[in-house]
Amino acid sequence: MPVPSLLAVYAHPDDESLWSGGVLAQHAAAEGRTAVVTTTWGAYTPRAAELADALKILGAGRPRMLGYADARAPESAPGRVRLCDAPLDQTVRDLVAHLREFRPEIVITHDAYGGLTGHPDHLHTHRITALAVHAAGLELLYPDTGAPWSPSALYLATHPHTAAQALRGHLIAPGRVLHSVPDNQITATLDVSPWLDQKTAAILAHRTEVERGAVPGLIAALPPDTRKQVLSTEWYIRHALRTTPTPQITLTT
Repeated sequence: MPVPSLLAVYAHPDDESLWSGGVLAQHAAAEGRTAVVTTTWGAYTPRAAELADALKILGAGRPRMLGYADARAPESAPGRVRLCDAPLDQTVRDLVAHLREFRPEIVITHDAYGGLTGHPDHLHTHRITALAVHAAGLELLYPDTGAPWSPSALYLATHPHTAAQALRGHLIAPGRVLHSVPDNQITATLDVSPWLDQKTAAILAHRTEVERGAVPGLIAALPPDTRKQVLSTEWYIRHALRTTPTPQITLTT
């Protein structure tokens, strides 16, 4: 069977590698069409160049950037409005254009909490993606962005409570609120250890974040065994978008 096409939609350069780097690498290795849309940061910033390097490592094509400003970094897109402040109709339209152009069977994005940190850009990217996957299939919405297209399934990258607690002391400061979900809500638990080297290299390609001590920097400082422990599994909540059977993410070794 052909490998279904996959489009990941994430808020910042590095999110794609941190939360779905294993799935993206595996999918590309199986010759599935694979791409990433990033909702914030401008195309001519250093972080955009780092994103291009990371996507090359993962086999996920060229950067596709909506170019809005990061909620906490105005230098991310000089002269552009923050993603969270942009008109919702415009941001949904922007993403619908990518969905109709790439025509993915599977879409991946942040969960409804915005992941462990609850970053406002993560939250808003989730909202935009949830609206866009439905709008893309409606021919009377945004007709100038291409022919209608309906993805088959939406996967939300997330962490179960047990895994989130295990990250304390490694990537999460003690006492910080974690936005995780009950373990029984997870519908796909994926062992991505065969693609761990690619996932790690893609994370470390985000050099700006490594140097400033953000999560990629914390990962760079971990001992190899601990790094393997925290990066070798990815968790998702799957939502079918069609009434007919829809493809599922699977990993083979």
